[in-house]
Amino acid sequence: MKTQKTWFITGASRGFGLDITAAVLASGDKVIATVRSQPEQLAASFNNHPDLYVVTLDVTNEAQAKTAAEQAISHFGRIDVLVNNAGYGILAGVEEATAEEVRQNYEVNVFGILNTIRAVLPYMRRQGTGHVINISSIGGLAGYAGWGVYGSTKFAIEGLTEALAQELAPLGIYATVVAPGFFRTNFLDKSSLIRTANEITDYAATVGAVREFATQANRQQPGDPKKLAQAFIRLAAAEKPPVHLPLGTDTYQKFYEKAKAYEQEMEAWKAVVTSTDHEDVKATA
Repeated sequence: MKTQKTWFITGASRGFGLDITAAVLASGDKVIATVRSQPEQLAASFNNHPDLYVVTLDVTNEAQAKTAAEQAISHFGRIDVLVNNAGYGILAGVEEATAEEVRQNYEVNVFGILNTIRAVLPYMRRQGTGHVINISSIGGLAGYAGWGVYGSTKFAIEGLTEALAQELAPLGIYATVVAPGFFRTNFLDKSSLIRTANEITDYAATVGAVREFATQANRQQPGDPKKLAQAFIRLAAAEKPPVHLPLGTDTYQKFYEKAKAYEQEMEAWKAVVTSTDHEDVKATA
């Protein structure tokens, strides 16, 4: 018999968050779904499902994150799975993005995740069980022109999750970072993607080409978000979940392309790489 779990999903009003929420409810589990505003609308869209509890949360507000976690525990008694989904993209050359645009992207995509982690982990540690799932991106595995700032937030999440997995393992809690490729969601819409007003003509062949591609690729991406949601169900049910889970054939291919290129580069520069040790270290190597 299936043991009913309670999920805490951020950014549940649309995109991945909405599809994961629907899949979790269909699987028989409970969901605390967070939205920035109008929680009653999301609840109504699921016909006020008894296993769904919607709370208001701006992930950049740490006090709100703690309150949302408290509300979740008060309502359902526990949190078994935390899905850090809330976030948005910024399409710009690294030089083009303003300091404030960069800072705000980090506030949501990195510091927001840290806020919810700090809010939820005390309850998971008390239970002695739990699973933290952070959503990264194909842009967190490899750099792309036009996605440098956004990708850097996802690179941060990759590193944070790797360390978190090691820290939580002795406590009976898992951590996984999921890196989706290009999925057919609203990510390339204005609701989820910021395009900077500052466009430098010298980057027309690189960043400019990516801007054109993003416009053409919108709603044509290869990934199916409903299948992604099912992958999350399987991930949360795994006895030994992975630390890294790339999703999408494009992400799978990019991972191996980068690994191969990195290996070739290291071999080409091996003499320089290994030339920097102290002589007493080299003598014992």
